[in-house]
Amino acid sequence: MTSFPAFNTPPLLRAVAATLLLAGLVSGCSMAPAYQRPAAPVADAFPTTPPAAGTAASTAVPSGRAPSAQAPLTAADTGWRTFFPDGRLQQIIATALDNNRDLRIAALRIEEARGAYRIQRADRLPTLNASLGASRSRTPGFANAGGESQIVERFDAGLAIPAFELDFFGRVKSLSDSALANYLATEEARQAAQISLVAEVAKAYYTERALAEQQALAERTYEARKRTFELTRQRVEGGASSRLDLRSNEQQMETARASALAVARQRAQAANALTLLAGQALPPASDSLAQPDAQADAMANLTAGLPSDLLANRPDIRAAEQRLKAANANIGAARAAFFPRITLTSSIGSASREFNGLFDSGSDTWNFAPQLVLPIFDTGRNLANLDVSHARKNIAVADYEKTIQQAFREVADALAARNYLGEQVAAQRAVQDAQAERLRLLQLRFENGVASSLDVLDAQRELFSAEQALVQARLLRTSSAIDLYRALGGGLK
Repeated sequence: MTSFPAFNTPPLLRAVAATLLLAGLVSGCSMAPAYQRPAAPVADAFPTTPPAAGTAASTAVPSGRAPSAQAPLTAADTGWRTFFPDGRLQQIIATALDNNRDLRIAALRIEEARGAYRIQRADRLPTLNASLGASRSRTPGFANAGGESQIVERFDAGLAIPAFELDFFGRVKSLSDSALANYLATEEARQAAQISLVAEVAKAYYTERALAEQQALAERTYEARKRTFELTRQRVEGGASSRLDLRSNEQQMETARASALAVARQRAQAANALTLLAGQALPPASDSLAQPDAQADAMANLTAGLPSDLLANRPDIRAAEQRLKAANANIGAARAAFFPRITLTSSIGSASREFNGLFDSGSDTWNFAPQLVLPIFDTGRNLANLDVSHARKNIAVADYEKTIQQAFREVADALAARNYLGEQVAAQRAVQDAQAERLRLLQLRFENGVASSLDVLDAQRELFSAEQALVQARLLRTSSAIDLYRALGGGLK
């Protein structure tokens, strides 16, 4: 019966155990500088925009509608399903979150960064390998003292710790901290990508709906001008109008037709862009052309809070800070490179010329090989590496500050747009109503032979322009509300 040897190596085991214990105790040390978050390079509050000309205060609401009694919403705490009540839009956003390729790549980047962190973290603990090997060699007679050739067999089995670095100066720990920060930055970047995707899908959706409304307006205008053209032709045949009036009416009719075709093309392209964001075919379009004004009012009813809130609510700012922490940790690794690096290689096992005697008493083997490497002359490599680490940290600081400033500007721009676009929509609606009434009166005068067809054509053209401008103003207001929602960190839930 084969018996296992009693390895008579307590000094080796004690030395290895003591060394690993000491390494574990000092591995928490780090030569990285203490991290301090840079001060936000922005004002303590967002700029206030004076009320627009002709308004009593910035809190005025569009004429004809009562102020909303709904309490202001916090963007970061408002889920996108709550912020966008349109059922079809909710379905498209959900589809995009599942199928958009850019977001999928961002999620795969997280898996990549997580794997890199786990690889780096594994270096902080020793690797233990088990081995079982055999060798057979022949030595010719001239190489032996007895003058005869010799065949030697050897069997080995054991456990080994290969080249484990004792992290006395925190080099490995700093590299692990840097990998962790990069992993967290990647996770934050994925969240920022989701917020941007939700906003882009919503803006593309409302753009397509606005173009659908403009197409309907262009088609109605074409039908109205076509009727005017037919009436003018009848008057020309009866001698009540000139052929110049007929050609002018024809020109206006064909212009409306060309506008309808151009808008139809733009709408088809907008639908294609929305399909790309969604990652698959869109659900059937609804009958509604644009969202009601009450929904637009609710979307604009967001509280901006303070600039300091952006540090917690914006994933892109959090990602920039994690990259700064990674650069800070790399300084610790660069500093540790100036100090001795101690590695430990050891093994314990058994060896025999016969496999059956591999674990017999007296066949035990061991090896203990610590190594210390002290950098003496490296032509300035370590010093240059430290300078690079400091430069990269300074770059990360500037990137962090720039990200905060960009976020501050985005919120300020969206707030400025909100202060003016509501009144702009109300003013544009008043223009449209006035033009519609003017056209109605001129048509009555034209039918009674008082006004000329040129006056009617001019009124039709101005009404069409006013209607298109109102659609654009309402789209701008909706887009600015979406921009504010995204800029404040909304769209993650």
